[in-house]
Amino acid sequence: MTDLNQLIIKFDYEKNFKDDDFYVSKSNINIFNLLNNWPKWEKNFLNINGDRYSGKTHLTSIFQKKFKGIKLDARLLTDDDLLKIKIHQNIILEDLSEKVDEKLIYSLFNIIDIDNKFIIVTSIKPIVDINFSLIDLRSRTKNFIMQKIEKPDDELMFALILKNLSDRQISVDKKLINFIIKRIDRSYSNISNFIYKVDELSLKKKKPIDLKIIKEILGE
Repeated sequence: MTDLNQLIIKFDYEKNFKDDDFYVSKSNINIFNLLNNWPKWEKNFLNINGDRYSGKTHLTSIFQKKFKGIKLDARLLTDDDLLKIKIHQNIILEDLSEKVDEKLIYSLFNIIDIDNKFIIVTSIKPIVDINFSLIDLRSRTKNFIMQKIEKPDDELMFALILKNLSDRQISVDKKLINFIIKRIDRSYSNISNFIYKVDELSLKKKKPIDLKIIKEILGE
C-alpha cells in the first residue's frame, strides 16, 4: 500500500478540510489535478459528481481555501445569493438535484456566463442526467466539464478504513483491513456505514476489534 502520509479523505465524523487529509488515488486523481490547475480549464463550468461520502465537499473546500470563492447550497439558493456572488470569481454550488428552484439556478448559470466567472457544481449524478423541467436549464447543463469521482479502488479503501478507524482510536490489524476490502461492497456509503458499525460495536463490547467482530459486522 502507498504511504498513508499522502493525502487522506475523511468522512463526516470530523469536519476537517486540510489538504493533508485528502488521499489521492486513481479514483479521484483526475478531478484533483483539474482543480489544482485552475483557471486553465476548457470551460468555466465544472460538475463534480459522485456517491455520497466520495469527497466532493472536501475537494471543493480545498479549492476554496486555495483559490477563494463563495460556497452555496443549491437547495437553499435565494435571490440574495445572486447578489452576493457579484464580488466573487469562483462560485461553488453544492448538492444540486431536482429539488431546487430551477429559475434561480438558471439565473445563476447566466450570471456565471455573462460575467465570465467560474462555477463548480457538485451532485450525486451527472448534471446532464438531472431531470430538470426547465428546458433552458437542461440546455445549460451541456456546457459543463464533467468529472466523476469513481468508486474507491483497493488502495483508497484501505486508506479510508485505516484512517477513519485511527481517528476513533480504534486499532485494527492491517491484515483484517485487507480481509474487509475483499468482502465489503465497493462504495463510499458502505465504507462509511461499516466504520460506523465498527465504532458502535467497539464502544459496546469494550474490547479490541478482531476477526470475529469483523465477521459479525459483515454478516458472515
